[in-house]
Amino acid sequence: MDATIYHNPRCSTSRKTLDKLREAGVEPAVVKYLDTGWTREQLQKLFADAGLTPGQAVRKREKLYTELGLADADDDTVLDAMVAHPVLVERPFVVTDKGTVLARPIDDVDAIL
Repeated sequence: MDATIYHNPRCSTSRKTLDKLREAGVEPAVVKYLDTGWTREQLQKLFADAGLTPGQAVRKREKLYTELGLADADDDTVLDAMVAHPVLVERPFVVTDKGTVLARPIDDVDAIL
C-alpha cells in the first residue's frame, strides 16, 4: 500500500500515528512539512480529499493562530496563513490508496488502512 504521512517529529500524535502505520505493515513516505512547507494547491487538495475546510484543519492552539487573528478569518485568509506558517496546519494528515484523513484521533487512520 502506498501511503504518505505529513509529519511533525516533535508531535506525539504524529509520532504515534507513524508507529501505528508501521505496526500495520505500512512504510509511508514521510513528509516533514515544517521543513518543506506547503503550496496553496497542496493544502486545498489535502483538505478537499479529507473533507475538511481550512478552518477545520488549522491548529487553534498555536500562538500564531491568536496573534494573526484567525478565529474570525475566512477560509482564504486561514489558508494563506497556513502557507506562510506551516506550523498552523493540524497534524498528522495521512494519505493512502483508500483516502485521506487527519489522524486526530489516531484511530481515524484505521479507515484508510
